Amino acid sequence: MKILKDIFGHDSFRDGQDRIIDAVLNGNDVVGIMPTGAGKSVCYQVPALMFSGVTLVISPLISLMHDQVISLVQAGVRAAYINSSLTFRQCEKVIENMRRGVYKLIYVAPERLETESFIDACRSMDISMVAIDEAHCVSHWGQDFRPSYLKIESFIALLPKRPVVGAFTATATENVRNDIIKLLSLHDPVCVTTGFDRPNLFFSVIKPNNKSVKLLSLAAERREQCGIVYCSTRANVEKICDLLNENGFSAARYHAGLEESERTKNQDDFVHDRVNIMVATNAFGMGIDKSNVSFIIHYNMPKNLESYYQEAGRAGRDGSEAECILMYGAKDVRTARFFIENSEPNENLTEEEAKELRLRDEIRLKYMTYYCTTNDCLRSFMLGYFGEKHTGSCGKCSNCLTNYELADITTDTQKILSCIVRTKQRFGAKMICDILRGSEDKRVKSFGFDKLSTYGIMKECSETRLRTIIDSLVLQGYIGRSDGDYPVLQLTEKSAQALRGKEKLTARIPKSVREKAADTRSEPIDTELYNVLKALRKTLADRAGVPAYVIFTDATLRDICLKKPMTRQEFSAVNGVGHVKLEKYGDAFIEVIKQNVN
Repeated sequence: MKILKDIFGHDSFRDGQDRIIDAVLNGNDVVGIMPTGAGKSVCYQVPALMFSGVTLVISPLISLMHDQVISLVQAGVRAAYINSSLTFRQCEKVIENMRRGVYKLIYVAPERLETESFIDACRSMDISMVAIDEAHCVSHWGQDFRPSYLKIESFIALLPKRPVVGAFTATATENVRNDIIKLLSLHDPVCVTTGFDRPNLFFSVIKPNNKSVKLLSLAAERREQCGIVYCSTRANVEKICDLLNENGFSAARYHAGLEESERTKNQDDFVHDRVNIMVATNAFGMGIDKSNVSFIIHYNMPKNLESYYQEAGRAGRDGSEAECILMYGAKDVRTARFFIENSEPNENLTEEEAKELRLRDEIRLKYMTYYCTTNDCLRSFMLGYFGEKHTGSCGKCSNCLTNYELADITTDTQKILSCIVRTKQRFGAKMICDILRGSEDKRVKSFGFDKLSTYGIMKECSETRLRTIIDSLVLQGYIGRSDGDYPVLQLTEKSAQALRGKEKLTARIPKSVREKAADTRSEPIDTELYNVLKALRKTLADRAGVPAYVIFTDATLRDICLKKPMTRQEFSAVNGVGHVKLEKYGDAFIEVIKQNVN
């Protein structure tokens, strides 16, 4: 507890952290499955400072290494990283310092474990622990398999003394967890899953007719906040970044097609609050420890819930309230399927394994689509996907704040299914809706569908309501959707019963959306004092050449506003203020508080 307070400034552990740390200190291997923002890093950083030797942290995320090392150094901990962002001479200098015992924590990319100079240095050191971040990357069935992770087990075997091994990830199904244990050769590990829920995040799915117009509206409502807009393609990143800047917002872009120098600059501008919005593909944000991201907007639907939950988890990392908004459109499904079908072949997989993996990707995409179309609690749906039970009504998602009516859709179902039959199960939801609503569209008439008995029999039903009913029937299994670029509605085994009217069918149909619930977790703060503290923090951060949140997070600033400490002892009681930061910054903040509090 002393290290937790003195170094990290926290008075107590979060759920699961103490169990993992106790296991590690007792010499046990561990598997920690904790959601983004739940404090996985503390689980290996605290033991690292208590062990006599060095802790290696293996991560594929350059940005995570950079952020965590800066934060550790600011807190008075000797740490360094080795990755592709360093020059050859810089890498050699770090390795030289490693041999001299300069560091307590060393962050490395998995590819580094295969280099002779690094292996030789590690064999001459006392390595107490190896912590593996993003451990799901070791599994073929994880959403982000990396062949370099398969080398970790053999690297550990080369060490003169086997260290404690900890594997950490934010998302892992049971199969992936078992792969982690097997492929890393963990010894009877203590497995701790803290739960996937992030109570401070508000989840919503919207289906705008014009995404660009809606995005500008959302950005305008959050003009003073910091956020990320994720897009599925580079072209969309370019288009949306230009759109935001042309409309007076401060935005930067990030995707793999940019020069590395521009990616680095844009990321640096975002991290240091020189721009408010980052528009990016999913190549951005993994490992970014930026604590003041208040909103995540997915302009396009990701291809699986694992990716979505990780990307959405970039918001509210310090526990502050934040929003995760997904803008859903039918084209998103086709784009996601295109990426699945055209992904580069994995040379580490057999043909049979590659086929099975493709099938699993298709199943994941279906669940992602179900999340976007369900009328049930979004949090409950997501947690259920990861195997965690939930009450079914969180009160903090767009579906829970929508007023629904439980409508009898038995007759509507018969009409919809009859239309699917009469069009020979060859068309998607758009055509079926157009026929049922009596559309004058040329395509409808070109097929002669205006002569069908089902033409216009639901003309009083809005397209939104009709699509909601169809989505509900798909989720309930009364309608199937084919795979392919243009999903076709088809009958299922359950369709016959519904067509004959043998059972009563119901669906939750949205009536109206209430205003977003007020933030009940945060006490009101002195806004003027908060802004003065932010200005002081920025000055100190600029002077130190680090992001503002490395000095203190927004959550710490709010706690300062609530407690208004006037002495060093009072300031040390603020959440997030450790001994080193108290010595570095306490007096400056106390002086500002005294000047601005009557």
